[in-house]
Amino acid sequence: MMRHVSSEDLMRYLDGEMPPEERARFDAKLLTSTELQRELAIFRALKADFQELSFHPAHYRESVWDRVNERVTRPIGWIMVAVGATAWTSYGAYVFAVPVLVTLTDRVDPKRIYLIGVALTVASHLAFAALADGFWSAFALRMLAGVGWAGTYMTGLKLLADRVDAQLMSRAVAGHAASIGISGALSFVFAAGLAGAWGWPAAFVAAGGCAALGWTIVALGAPRGAAPAHAGAGLFDFRPVLRNRSAMAYAVAYGVHTFEMSALRGWVVAFLGYVAASTTTQTATWLAPATVATAMALLGTWASVLGNEWSIRWGRRRLIAVAMLGAGALALAVGFIGPLGYGLATALVLAWAAFIWLDSSSLTAGAAGSAAPARRGATLAVHSMLGYLGGFIGPFAVGWMLDAAGGMSQLGWSLAFGLVALVVGAGFWLHRRLGPLPLPGDRR
Repeated sequence: MMRHVSSEDLMRYLDGEMPPEERARFDAKLLTSTELQRELAIFRALKADFQELSFHPAHYRESVWDRVNERVTRPIGWIMVAVGATAWTSYGAYVFAVPVLVTLTDRVDPKRIYLIGVALTVASHLAFAALADGFWSAFALRMLAGVGWAGTYMTGLKLLADRVDAQLMSRAVAGHAASIGISGALSFVFAAGLAGAWGWPAAFVAAGGCAALGWTIVALGAPRGAAPAHAGAGLFDFRPVLRNRSAMAYAVAYGVHTFEMSALRGWVVAFLGYVAASTTTQTATWLAPATVATAMALLGTWASVLGNEWSIRWGRRRLIAVAMLGAGALALAVGFIGPLGYGLATALVLAWAAFIWLDSSSLTAGAAGSAAPARRGATLAVHSMLGYLGGFIGPFAVGWMLDAAGGMSQLGWSLAFGLVALVVGAGFWLHRRLGPLPLPGDRR
C-alpha cells in the first residue's frame, strides 16, 4: 500500500525518478483516486508551462509574465476561490442554522440539541475524511459541519448558563470561551502534524474522534435540565429580544468585536509579511508572521479570561470601554506607524490583539446575563448571528480598502486599519447609547 502522496512524489513521478516498484504503486493509486488525478494534471500543466517560458529580456511581457498570469496565476486563483468557498460554507450554514437550533433551547432541553449538534459534527468530519472527493462533496460536508457547530457552540453555552447561578455565570462563560480558544489554537498544530504523517484525512478522523469524546462526556456527565419556561410570545418571535436594550448593547458590541478580530486575524500574516519585505527585515523563525499569528490567538484567549475577571472586579461597562477604545487606538497605530519597522509592527499587533480579545467573554456573559431566562436561547442566537456577521464582513472590509488604495502600501494599511478603528468607534457609541446593564456580582 502506498503512503500519502506528497508534492515531491508528484514531481518525481513526472520527472521519471521513481523506482519501478514505487511507480507501479503510484499508477495503481492513480487509477482509483480522482483527487490524485487532478493533482497530477495540475503539476503536469505547471511543468509544461515553466519549461516553455523564455526569460530573454525582449520577451518578458510576451513570454513570461503574460503566460504566468494566464496559465498559473489565474488557475491557482480559481483554486483558492474554491478552497475559500468550501471553508466559508460552514460559516454560512452556521448563520442560517443558529437562530433555529439555539432558539429551540427555550423549549427543548439544551442537552438534547447539543448532542444532536455534536453528532452532526462527528458525522461531517468522518464523512469528509472518507467521501470528500471534489468541490461539491466538500461543500456539502462543510455545510453539515456548520450546522453541527450551530448546534454546539452557543447551545453548549446555554446548557452551561442554565445550570449555574447568576453570580457564577460570567466566569462560566469565560471558561467556555477559553476552552474553545485554546483547543482551536492547538488544533492547527495537531492537524498539521497528523496531515504530514498520514495525510489530510487523518486530521478529520482525529477531529471526529475528539468530537465523539465530547459527545460521550456530555451524554454521561451533564444532568438533564428542567422543562424550560414558556415565554408569552411565539418561539421564533425575536421582537422581545430586540427590545431588550441591555442584551442588544452587548450583542452589537460583540458584532463589532468579531469584525475587528477577524479583520486582524485574516490579514495579520499579510501585513507583517509586507512590513518585513518593505523594511528588508530578516525575521527569525520564532518571530515569523505565522508564529506571531499563533501567539496572538493564544494571547487573546488569556486576555479574554483576565478581562472577564477585571469586568467583575472593576465594572463590566468600564472594562468594555477600555477594551474598545484601546483597540480602536491601537488599530490606528498599527496602520499608521506599524509599517515603519517589523519589531514595532509585531509589538503593536500583539498589543492590539490583547485589547480586541479583552472584552470577548465579558460581552457574551453580558448578553446571557441580560436575557430573560425564558428567552436566553433566542437572545444568544441573535448575539451569535451578529457576531458571525461581523466576523464575515471584517476581512472583506480590509481587503476592499486595500484595493481602493491601490494595494498593499503604507497608505493602504493606514486606511484599511483606520476603517476598522472607525467601525469600532461607531460600535462603542451605539453600545453605550443602548445602555448595557451590569450583571449580579459585577462592581457597579
